Amino acid sequence: QVQVAESGGGSVQAGGSLRLSCEATGYRGGGFCLGWFRQVPGKEREEVTSIWALGAITYYTDSVKGRFTISEDNAKNTVYLQMNSLKPEDTAVYFCAAGSPYGVGRCAPAYWGQGTQVTISS
Repeated sequence: QVQVAESGGGSVQAGGSLRLSCEATGYRGGGFCLGWFRQVPGKEREEVTSIWALGAITYYTDSVKGRFTISEDNAKNTVYLQMNSLKPEDTAVYFCAAGSPYGVGRCAPAYWGQGTQVTISS
C-alpha cells in the first residue's frame, strides 16, 4: 500500500536547474523520512539528501552542498529537490525513498520510487 512516486527529471545544460518532486502515500510507522538517492553505472547508490518529516532535520552529501536544496510539505507527504548549478557529474538516475530516520538527518530507505533520469550536458 506504500507508494513512492518521483517526477521532474530531464536534460539540461551545465549550470542549469531542475526541480524534482516526490510523493509518498500510505506510509505507517514510528518514524518517517524521505530521501533522494542517485546511481550511475558502475557506481554504488549514493544518498544525496534526506529530510525528516518532523523537525525538518536535513542531510546533504558534500558534493551537492550549496547547490541542492531539499524541502517538504508534510500535509501532502511530498518532498522537493531543487537542483541549481548543475554539473555533468550530477548525471544519474535519481530515486526517491521513504524510510526511517537515523543519525543526523539520514534516512534508511524502505520504499522506493521507480527513478527519474537526470542528464546534464556541457
